[in-house]
Amino acid sequence: MSAQPRALHGVRVLDLSRVLAGPHATMLLADLGADVIKIERTGVGDDTRTWGPPWYDGEATYFLGTNRNKRSVCLDLTDEADLARLHTLAADCDVLVENFRPGTLDKYGLGYSQLAGDHPALVYCSITGFGSGRGAHLPGYDLIAQATGGLMSITGTPDEPMKVGVALVDVITGLHATIGIQAALRHRDATGEGQLVEVNLLSSLLSALSNQASAHVLTGAVPAALGNAHPSVAPYQPLRTADRPLAVAATTERQFQALADAIGRGDLCADPRYASNSSRVANREDLIAEIEATFVTADADHWFELLTSRGVPCGPINDLGQAFRLAEELGLEPVVQAGTGDDRRVAQVRNPIGLSHTPATYRRDPPRLGSRSGAVEWLDER
Repeated sequence: MSAQPRALHGVRVLDLSRVLAGPHATMLLADLGADVIKIERTGVGDDTRTWGPPWYDGEATYFLGTNRNKRSVCLDLTDEADLARLHTLAADCDVLVENFRPGTLDKYGLGYSQLAGDHPALVYCSITGFGSGRGAHLPGYDLIAQATGGLMSITGTPDEPMKVGVALVDVITGLHATIGIQAALRHRDATGEGQLVEVNLLSSLLSALSNQASAHVLTGAVPAALGNAHPSVAPYQPLRTADRPLAVAATTERQFQALADAIGRGDLCADPRYASNSSRVANREDLIAEIEATFVTADADHWFELLTSRGVPCGPINDLGQAFRLAEELGLEPVVQAGTGDDRRVAQVRNPIGLSHTPATYRRDPPRLGSRSGAVEWLDER
């Protein structure tokens, strides 16, 4: 075990969640020192254990990427003895995280109102797709949230709505769950009182839509897909070069002037169509054509080096391999090894939160299914 201090040392989490939003939240808590006990279905486990290819060491990389630092216990809620074990675990935990369909856990005496009566200090986090009220019957899948929550309508092109290339709404919801849990723990430490933390995919997405959502709420505007362009800034998109696209984000007058000067097109700044950001947005197509006419005379690396030296934000469109190499070159150490001692060592993406006194630790590799086989006598292990 690591000798490093841990911010959430002493906090025990009972993880009844599956797939991504909940497991992502509990993994972040575990990285910061919480003791996370992951409950899985006997003989089956978390759904993502079968979500391959790709596979690593016989296991789905999807599961391995979001379940480090946890202990796995297999229990069957319909088995009386297993259910009793689960209640014993719940009584010894500070936090419970679940993403069952609303009302499901009530049938097993594991709903918030039931547990809070016996364990008033418990922080109970419930993750749903569309809330526990009138949307309780709707399935909580990331794709459905991206579709119904408006994200796909502003991603891609007007003719082809597009989902984001990762289950981003699940990840955002998991982050919100983590924040809510820690706020509730702060309150509990001050008052001794636990509480119910509720997050859902739709609300998390609407919050994350940020400027697009704000524009609609304040003006009634309904934004449309603009491909890779920005609705309020230009140029702010990938631009064609002689070999591959280069993303350029000239968001200020100074940056636009530097861009124009660097490519030998200072005349663009004198053109009334491009004299301000608003006018550049209004004349985006003409502006992009003007810039690309110069960009296609040299490759992306040339423009990247030149524009970066002039203070113009830009970057090549990397694949994941190139992205990880960039992070390594910048000294960000993006890959860590989870597991110590006799554990297998599994490569993982580094927790992005840097803490100077209580950094994230990677104490346990992602658990094999049922590695604790339902035992509860090891509760003293932290």
